[in-house]
Amino acid sequence: MKKLPPLSALKAFESAARHLSVTLAAEELNVTPGAVSRQVRQLEAFLATPLFLRGHQQIVLTRQGAEYFRTVFRALNDVREATAHLGAGTRKQALYIRAYTTFSMHWLIPRLSDFQARHPDIQVSLTTSLDDVDFDREDVDGAIRLGDGKWRGAHSYRLVPNVLCTVMSPKLLARGPRLKTPSDLSRHTLLHSLARADDWGAWLASANVHDVDPRVGTTFQSSVMAYAAAIQGQGIAMAQRFLVEKNLRDGELVMPFEHVLDRGAFTYYLITASDRAERPQMAAFRQWMLECVSAGG
Repeated sequence: MKKLPPLSALKAFESAARHLSVTLAAEELNVTPGAVSRQVRQLEAFLATPLFLRGHQQIVLTRQGAEYFRTVFRALNDVREATAHLGAGTRKQALYIRAYTTFSMHWLIPRLSDFQARHPDIQVSLTTSLDDVDFDREDVDGAIRLGDGKWRGAHSYRLVPNVLCTVMSPKLLARGPRLKTPSDLSRHTLLHSLARADDWGAWLASANVHDVDPRVGTTFQSSVMAYAAAIQGQGIAMAQRFLVEKNLRDGELVMPFEHVLDRGAFTYYLITASDRAERPQMAAFRQWMLECVSAGG
């Protein structure tokens, strides 16, 4: 059997890569930033491969690092999910929810403590994935999905508006190149998410811009990584406005153009299985989510 890398190093790498931040990884793992850095360097030494490009107060995944992150993230996520299912054992109040990484980190997780305070007897198991949900084969109570609201074998409940906008660091906006019209985007790096490959093209078309190639730029696995790169001044990201509202309020990001694109019915929905009875835990979670949306929270 081939030797496995140290689990602590894998955990440190996965957290740092997911956040694109050693500091945030340290907070999540409840260790010091120095400890995270040491664990990542230990893993790089084990692999004999650099996983990050390190700059002033920022890290970026290398090509090999990005490929490794995708595999490690899936593997650790599978372990977390299997552990949660096994650990739930006889706890009949367990609730299994699937969502997207960016939605989870920017919207759901900051609010989840409120649900847990209201329902301390319900243990939430939250996993992230881009894959479609198969309620017949998977032990999932509900999922947050992006679409038109029509899924076979599922009830769907509309959540938040899907409004696209351009975002960037105020420092990048100040230092240029200038951005007077959307056509000036050709002079900047566009930041893309693999999960939302069509957003730039849709927004540019809605702004009647035809001299900017929506396919060029830097691509990340998820929107949360593209947003992090935008905050660090690496380019301009296409964002879902509800997911970056806090960053805009805090001044980490600005919108260089007022033009936005509302995708209408193509937005986020909470979906549940339509061919089986809804468990009380799921009903409580659904009601709570819809209350949050209704209150604008």
